Amino acid sequence: KNHLGTTLVVWVDSTKPNYHQIDHNYFAYRPVYPVNGAETIRVGTSEVSMFNSFTIVEYNYFEECNGEIETISNKSCGNTYRYNTFVSCQGTLTLRHGNRCVVEGNFFFGNHAPNSGGIRLIGEEHKVFNNYVEGTDGSSLKSAFTIMNGVPNSPLNRYFQSKRDTVVFNTFVNNKHTINIGGGKDSEVSLPPEDCVFANNLLYTTAGPIITLTDTPVNMTWQGNFVYGATVGMTLPSGNYATDAQLTRATDGLWRPGSSSPVIDASVGVFSFVHADMDGQDRSVPFDVGADEVSPLATTRRPLTPGDVGPPPQLLTAISKYETPSQPRQFDLKFHANFPNPFNPLTHFSFSTPRAGNVTLKVFSQNGSEVAVLCDIVAEGSKTYTSTFDGSRFASGIYYARLQFGGQQATRKIVLLK
Repeated sequence: KNHLGTTLVVWVDSTKPNYHQIDHNYFAYRPVYPVNGAETIRVGTSEVSMFNSFTIVEYNYFEECNGEIETISNKSCGNTYRYNTFVSCQGTLTLRHGNRCVVEGNFFFGNHAPNSGGIRLIGEEHKVFNNYVEGTDGSSLKSAFTIMNGVPNSPLNRYFQSKRDTVVFNTFVNNKHTINIGGGKDSEVSLPPEDCVFANNLLYTTAGPIITLTDTPVNMTWQGNFVYGATVGMTLPSGNYATDAQLTRATDGLWRPGSSSPVIDASVGVFSFVHADMDGQDRSVPFDVGADEVSPLATTRRPLTPGDVGPPPQLLTAISKYETPSQPRQFDLKFHANFPNPFNPLTHFSFSTPRAGNVTLKVFSQNGSEVAVLCDIVAEGSKTYTSTFDGSRFASGIYYARLQFGGQQATRKIVLLK
């Protein structure tokens, strides 16, 4: 979709909740639109934003959904956004209007795309936990995490004050602008966040300040947070730590605490709505700080790939038999953004072929030398494939992954950072 209007809308009924569920969909390639009104998902409108919808948006994959600042725009109450993966999206998951929503266990991979962001909060009594946000480049309202200022006596279509929001057990890594408190402050948007909790979050980046106090929050609880890697941007209250969390790149490409990390068993406070971590592993008391609980238990969740979502192959096969030769099928080769990027030592690729044919995926150095062949197969048809590049034996630097299918070719720049 490349014109004005939201890709998918939930129209909220003012008399009763919807209880809609939106899951296992693939949203992608929404180009930047020059004016407001190009969201990928919107749940509700300003006029009905104080009514409950109880919509659940889960296990969806969002790639380069760049239409506007709000990749997802929440405009109703009681909704849940969980277990989704956002890749190179130039926007944020925004709780724009409404109260009492949950943002849980989502993965954001900005891949340092311009204006890529994470989560933005407006309103009351939201819960944000177990989210992993890495490599965003957006600033101001497109920071990795923003909690907004409000308007006194706000009408429904403006900004309600952020009150009693709880932001706990999240991990923010290598974001250009990590935390923005009081975003949007001006002579009208003048009410700072009030009575909110920011606890047991793990923040690491070399780009400072890590926390930007655009306005000074009122009675905000800061506890159990680990903030390090650059200038903090504020004086951390007692009970927070400017201490190296000893993160390492795990084999799945995510930054995770090492076995001797000081975040292990370091959380403070009781948050009864948190039971598991971003991997779906049960947490054990005392919990670890951040989205990841160091645990020997099997993981039940992970970042999604395009192959995890969309119609199952058997459904696509069933549909194809109803097509006639007079109905041309328009397909393009899709080379999806790899994650993580930068990486050490592993990065993961996903691509979709339009039909049967020879396909290769190779990695080249900056001087054009071929350094690895990741895939050289005969594609079976319209299908999604995944592949992993292990850079452990290569030097840090810029490389290029080139996908070739028939006469079609696509290239992505990848950065190995040791």
